[in-house]
Amino acid sequence: MASDQKMSVLLASNRGPVSFRYDDTGALHCVGGAGGLSSALAAIPRQENALWVAAALSDADRLAARSTPDGRLDAGGFDTGTIPVRMLDIEPLTFARAYNGIANSTLWFLHHLLFDTANTPIFDARFRHEWESYVEYNLAFAEALAHSAGPGARVMIQDYHLSLAPRLLRERRPDLAISHFSHTPWAPADYFRLLPDDVAVDLLEGLLAANNTGFLAPRWAQAFLTCCEGILGAVVDRDRWTVDYAGHRTFVGVHPLGIDADNLRARADQPDVWVRMAGLRDLVGDRRLLVRVDRAELSKNIVRGLIAYRELLRRRPQWRGRVVHVALAYPSRHDIPEYREYAASVQRIAKEIVEEFGSADWDPLVLAVDDDYARSLAAYRMADVAIVNPVRDGMNLVAKEIPVLSDDGCAVVLSREAGAAVELGDAALLVNPFDIEATADAMHAALTMDDDERRTRSARLAATASACPPKRWLTDQLDALAAAAQA
Repeated sequence: MASDQKMSVLLASNRGPVSFRYDDTGALHCVGGAGGLSSALAAIPRQENALWVAAALSDADRLAARSTPDGRLDAGGFDTGTIPVRMLDIEPLTFARAYNGIANSTLWFLHHLLFDTANTPIFDARFRHEWESYVEYNLAFAEALAHSAGPGARVMIQDYHLSLAPRLLRERRPDLAISHFSHTPWAPADYFRLLPDDVAVDLLEGLLAANNTGFLAPRWAQAFLTCCEGILGAVVDRDRWTVDYAGHRTFVGVHPLGIDADNLRARADQPDVWVRMAGLRDLVGDRRLLVRVDRAELSKNIVRGLIAYRELLRRRPQWRGRVVHVALAYPSRHDIPEYREYAASVQRIAKEIVEEFGSADWDPLVLAVDDDYARSLAAYRMADVAIVNPVRDGMNLVAKEIPVLSDDGCAVVLSREAGAAVELGDAALLVNPFDIEATADAMHAALTMDDDERRTRSARLAATASACPPKRWLTDQLDALAAAAQA
């Protein structure tokens, strides 16, 4: 496929569907990408007029991008899966400042309400340099999309990394139908005002240049509408879900993301998963299995979840020796100091629990801080209880994946601050993620739940979780974008 061919459907995200690594001989190898967004967008069917634009995230990625015409990996002979990919070779320091300084240290903290406001944020000269890089990073995407898009093409821009891209693209290509989708929560207006005034305006105006902007849950969409109304003075119609600002109308949509149940079950039936299941059976024996699987990051609330488990063992000694908590934490964002400190806190609390309750014939807690997808799937299948207690989450796909894979029904203790709580709340056990005693009580209720009730609840969770699989999620957004652009 020619690298200069004009496309009618374009996707844009920080992380693409593939990445690159060096083997022992120094040769480049193309591997499948990671992350929920990559999995969802990879569901789009292969078609000649679609293109995925993503950033090079590593030195190996940059080498691959430089070795192909204009970063078009497919034109360079690389297998990019379901869709052709253009990988942008953004200058490393610019990328680092935009990704770590703004996207992950400012916007992620903002939308997940994670700032320690006695000390952070601090908007100084360093922040302004990082913000300039964030603008430059978004501009690189806007220019690439503008170059590759055919007349009237539909462009789907993804997530908080690219909040400015809709406006920058609109300025270059007013003919395009543009959408933006936020996979995170959206901060309440009072919290959003922590940002410098000009930055807050830039972010909102960036999204309002889109024809359609989407969110995973109604409360995040409502928070966005309130910000547009209170900070920009935009005209908001909450019945029609529209924002009128600067002569342009933006439609706001809610598109929950579900699970591709068939593909997930097929992957969970592979030999490597069965091997991990055998290992877990040896570890757990005939005890109850309480599972959590998260990235090791602040918003996932792992520390409070472990403290709640410790509270369960202290207040209800009948569970000592009768339950094993397997906590699987994937490494995340070690370039950010707060994340390194948080990972250390997780390790410390886990050690304290083992020292307080462990015995020669019982390990109360097994913590693994590494990346083993097959082991996670094995834990999903075997769990009696799952704890999913984020401080705040756009959706949380783990809460949906576990009941879909459960072999014998799994009770889910779920934070009411997860976007998934809107859909799963009637069958999950909802908790305030900051309330340790209430979370421990919910763990106890889940562990003592009647088998029939647990299986019934798990089946309802699984049905809801698979109701809007990734392909439908994408199709719904493309349809909404076409309708918004026409209106």
